[in-house]
Amino acid sequence: MNTVATSPSSPTATRAPMLRACMVEVRCELRKLLREPAYVLPAVLFPVLFYLLFGVLLSGMGAPPAFLLAGYGVFGTIGATLFGIGVGVANEREQGLLRLRRALPSRAGGWLLAKVVAAMAFALVISLLLAVVGSTLGGVSLPASGWVLLLVANLLGVLPFAALGLLIGSLVGGNAAIAVVNVLFLPMVFLSGLWLPLSMLPEFFARLAPVWPAWHLGQIAFKVVGHDSGGALWLHVLALLVPAAVFTHFALRRLSR
Repeated sequence: MNTVATSPSSPTATRAPMLRACMVEVRCELRKLLREPAYVLPAVLFPVLFYLLFGVLLSGMGAPPAFLLAGYGVFGTIGATLFGIGVGVANEREQGLLRLRRALPSRAGGWLLAKVVAAMAFALVISLLLAVVGSTLGGVSLPASGWVLLLVANLLGVLPFAALGLLIGSLVGGNAAIAVVNVLFLPMVFLSGLWLPLSMLPEFFARLAPVWPAWHLGQIAFKVVGHDSGGALWLHVLALLVPAAVFTHFALRRLSR
C-alpha cells in the first residue's frame, strides 16, 4: 500500500480542500456583491456610460480614442476595487465578522483573497464591456496583444488598490468608508489624467500627478496603447508596489488587534 499517496497529511491531500475552501470564499463574496445593486450598477455601468458620453458622443474631446479607453478601464478597475474592498472590509469589521472569521477553522487570509479575486472579476467585466464599446463605437483599433496587455494591466491593477481599500476598511466604519472612498477616488482619478489628458489642465496638475497611485497605473495602461507620458515601466510598477506593501502591512496589523 502506498502510504505517501493516501496519507491525509500529504501535500496532494491537503491542497484540494484548501482550494475548495478558497473557491467557496470567492463564490460567497461574488454573491454578496451581486446582491448589492448600489455597488454593482455604479461599478460596472459608470465607466462604460462615461466612456460612451466623453469618448463616443463627444468624440473624445480631442483626446485619442485609445487613450480614453485605457483611462476609463483604469477608472473602472480602481472604483470596483476601492468600493468593493474598502467599504466591504469596513462593514465586516464593524459588524464583527472579521473577528468571527479568526475563530473559525478556515484558511487564514482566504477572505481577503476572495475579495481580491471578486474585484478582479468585476475589473474583467468592465474591461470587456469597454473593449466592445471602444472597438465598435469608439473607433479603437488595437492588435490582439494590445487588448490582452490592457486587460492584464487592469486585472493586476486591482492589487495595489486592494491594499489601499484594505487600509481604509481597517481604519473607519462602513458609512465613513463610503465617504472616504468617494472623497479620495473621484479627485484622484481626475487629477491622474484618466478622464482627459493632463495637457488640458494647468501645468501644476501635471507636476502633481505622480503622487497619485492612479497616475502610475494609468501610465502603464497608456503605455500599452502608446499614449503614456514617458518613463520606465518598472518605475511605475515600483511606485505601485511600495505603497501597496506599506498599506497592507499597517492594515493587517490593525485588523489583527
